[in-house]
Amino acid sequence: MQTATLQAFETERPRLLNVAYRLTGSVVDAEDAVQDAWLRLERADADISNLQAWLTTVVSRLCLDRLGSAAKRRESYVGQWLPEPVVTSFDATDDPLAALVRDEDARFAALVVLEVLPPAQRVAFVLHDAFDVPFDEIAEVLDVDTANARQLASRARKAVAEPPPPVSHEEHLAAVTRFVEAMATGDLDAIIATLHPDAIVMGDANGTTNTAVNVIHGAEKFARFYLGLMNRYGPDALAGMEPVLVNGELGFVTFGWTGETEKLSSPPRVAAFAVRDGKVCASYDIANPKKHAGVTLPRWPARP
Repeated sequence: MQTATLQAFETERPRLLNVAYRLTGSVVDAEDAVQDAWLRLERADADISNLQAWLTTVVSRLCLDRLGSAAKRRESYVGQWLPEPVVTSFDATDDPLAALVRDEDARFAALVVLEVLPPAQRVAFVLHDAFDVPFDEIAEVLDVDTANARQLASRARKAVAEPPPPVSHEEHLAAVTRFVEAMATGDLDAIIATLHPDAIVMGDANGTTNTAVNVIHGAEKFARFYLGLMNRYGPDALAGMEPVLVNGELGFVTFGWTGETEKLSSPPRVAAFAVRDGKVCASYDIANPKKHAGVTLPRWPARP
């Protein structure tokens, strides 16, 4: 392959990873789709007039296939299904995965709302609304006509819930910090005061460990759930939380611990948060080890 083509692909790689991650919500699938696109480009025997459009189409089709496979896995999945978070330390500015989450539409909460969409709707919606891909090119990806591609995106817009609006890093940091500090007091009312009235808790473990199997709604239930965890694991659990960036925003990880019994033990897990009106409005507990491919911390266990 000509050096110029290789260089052009490497120039496109960050954008392709971003497209694939937003389409699938999976770091593993995003990396695999981009690598497969490279292999197909190597084998291409025709001149490609618009490399960016060609690569975007190939990656999007590969992601569509992976979304179909994920939909089948969900049929037997235990509990909630959350995206794979991108987790980096605060000083890891050169982390290649950090480029995936530099814009606000890659916030964890923004990806969560996409999980309700059928594969074709998600592809049409993300490609058009997030990456300005024309509908005729989206139609080619989905193997439909342009009018159908436009309709799929429109249906997605109506179906997807509005994520919490983006807030500044300072507001997010302050709200999450207030919540964690209130947790340390163990005072129910103090914790509730840091939460939005409509706050939710979502957990993703696929039965591998204890978490919120069903979505928990409301500030008081949210607070009682976390107090229950504190009572089970003790204050060391809170002390073992390490602040990190989860999709570019403050979150926490725990590296796991072994208690006297299995019930008192915990595997490594990631906590992400969303903030609305200066208060925590959502907490996401990602405890399924197969969802940790985007964690790039030195101490983190290797991928299962």
